[in-house]
Amino acid sequence: MTTNGGQEPVFCTVVPPHVLDRLARSEETALADAARKTLQRDAFERTHRRLTTVIGAPTVAAPAGAEAEKPHRTIYDARHGTDLPGRKVRDEGSEPGKDATVNRAYAGLGATFELFSKIYGRDSINGDGLPLDATVHYDRDYNNAFWNGEQMVFGDGDGEIFLDFTIPIDVIGHELSHGVTQYTANLTYFGQPGALNESMSDVFGSLIKQYTLGQTAAEADWLIGAGLLAPRVTGTALRSMKAPGTAYDDDVLGKDPQPATMDDFVRTGRDNGGVHINSGIPNHAFYLVASELGGHAWERAGQIWYDVLTGGELTQQALFVDFATLTVAAAKARYGDSGDELQAVLKAWEQVGVRTL
Repeated sequence: MTTNGGQEPVFCTVVPPHVLDRLARSEETALADAARKTLQRDAFERTHRRLTTVIGAPTVAAPAGAEAEKPHRTIYDARHGTDLPGRKVRDEGSEPGKDATVNRAYAGLGATFELFSKIYGRDSINGDGLPLDATVHYDRDYNNAFWNGEQMVFGDGDGEIFLDFTIPIDVIGHELSHGVTQYTANLTYFGQPGALNESMSDVFGSLIKQYTLGQTAAEADWLIGAGLLAPRVTGTALRSMKAPGTAYDDDVLGKDPQPATMDDFVRTGRDNGGVHINSGIPNHAFYLVASELGGHAWERAGQIWYDVLTGGELTQQALFVDFATLTVAAAKARYGDSGDELQAVLKAWEQVGVRTL
């Protein structure tokens, strides 16, 4: 059961609306058409999600006989249609098939489940064994992936700007982590709380990639969506936690607008108050903490962020200062007043210009 407290449901996409808006104005007809179609489909799914919540979504439970603290994955194929979930093509425990997209989705769901289970002791997205469903090959030239509050959905991309959305495992982890936030703090998807919502997904999406690859903080690229952009695009990913604002600088996509510090905080009414833009600030703070502490970022830095997300004190309307203050308290509670962890947290928030109370 989600702790939404009556909040309007969140429909979360990995590609920000401002990127698609830019593409929709492209002089290249094919690029503009794909972007407009994606925006229209996103708007439809967002409305559908709201209606589902008003009517009441069915309660989903683990199937009878399912093993506790083990994933229960089902992958569906929309076959380039838009009816969800589509045709079932792979069940939990079945062998990989010939469709690489299906196999990547299955593996990404498993990697996400494993990080939350083995590192943080969380049984699936909701903490109670929620089955993980995903639909691939959604629509045609669909330039996005999303969590709709119940399942994952992946487009194949248009092949010109975006490739298959199952390619980056951190994109899968990012979207599923929206589900974790939904079932815990359920941060309001607007302004600073919305930017924190997006940042939590970037943090855990990156940690899922790092955990899967066995990387330390120093070895990680700290990119979100590396491998997603087509060869013609001048860029490396959708976002950079290490250097916000540097992920892409392209004639068609424009320049990555993310700030790294509060000095460059973007005030806008678009993108739900800049949730995909200003998330660069808490993203960078996490990168700084993880880099300062060294080793595996999912251990100490990730544990502090997870403690705050799930600790019950993070409110739906939390601002950056509220979140930062809670990370200080979490670092003290878990590692003590004199630990390196506390100093790393304090230093990071100071560097990005967010005060702590």
